[in-house]
Amino acid sequence: MKRRILSMLFVLAALATGVQAQWVVSDPGNLVQGIVNSVNEIVETSQTAQNALSTWKETSKIFEQGREYYDKLRKVNDLISGSEKVKESVLMLGDISEIYVSNFGKMLTDKNYTQRELNAISAGYNTLMKKSSRSIAELKNIINPTGMSMNDKERIDLVNRVHREMTHYKELANYYTRKNLHVSYLRAKQKNEQQQVFDLYGKDERYW
Repeated sequence: MKRRILSMLFVLAALATGVQAQWVVSDPGNLVQGIVNSVNEIVETSQTAQNALSTWKETSKIFEQGREYYDKLRKVNDLISGSEKVKESVLMLGDISEIYVSNFGKMLTDKNYTQRELNAISAGYNTLMKKSSRSIAELKNIINPTGMSMNDKERIDLVNRVHREMTHYKELANYYTRKNLHVSYLRAKQKNEQQQVFDLYGKDERYW
């Protein structure tokens, strides 16, 4: 009987160890921190790079390296019980970064912008990512165990506020992109070169 009990305990211990190891790999707190670190690295690189092209190349590299965090996060059911908004908020940080990386890379080849304008556009995206990262960093107060001192109302209020902020920042990123692309379109139209703009960015009516 004792041997049977000991055998069962060893099996349970082995299972518990396996579950814990799996949790370390997909620990939501670590994923969120990884995403925040990645975006902060993009922000820092954007501030120190010598020109818009080198900025974009470095930030693109960082963004691609950080994709694994977003991919893993999409597979996590809940970061905290009953709050899909937390997950949505963090993923929106990735959306904002991707809006910058994908669109600004095309702008760099667009002759309708001056170098000074490209630098200013890059700085604008940088500001949006910086503010977004700060909002997401606040969520660590409820995702990580150190935030257990917060009561339910405080957690709900924080989640709702951050979700509103991230939705706003994502909308701003899209709006900022549309406005900048529209400038290129108007300049191309004056030269009867609209097709070149369409070929570069696509003929999506939301931009024009």
